[in-house]
Amino acid sequence: MSHFLLDTHSLIWFFKGDAQLSRKARTIIDDEENIKFISIVSAWEMTIKQSKGREFLDLGTTVDNFVEQKLIYKDFQLLPVELSHLKFLSVLPVFQKHKDPFDRLLIAQAMSENLSLISCDSKFKDYPIDRIW
Repeated sequence: MSHFLLDTHSLIWFFKGDAQLSRKARTIIDDEENIKFISIVSAWEMTIKQSKGREFLDLGTTVDNFVEQKLIYKDFQLLPVELSHLKFLSVLPVFQKHKDPFDRLLIAQAMSENLSLISCDSKFKDYPIDRIW
């Protein structure tokens, strides 16, 4: 059994059946033996974007309902922000080309919890995490 953290776009693409999600990522997420985490950071990011009317984020419901519906699946768990995550965030290098606070906190969570991060974001390769795509 392996443990994975879904980046926000991976979470949305998986549940929408979007072809942008890589075959490898879909296979991992589909595998019920794997434990997948949905970070509260992603819920926070989606809530902000939904409140700004971002059309690509058409979830058909509010973010809290969307996430609660996904947690019904036994192999998805909600990952809160812990103080240990902030410790990793505080020492994470700040690269000029990558300052997104949501991404940085997801990276810190993945590092702290020793999770592979499912993301197409190539900027993540600069960090000491296992990025799956």
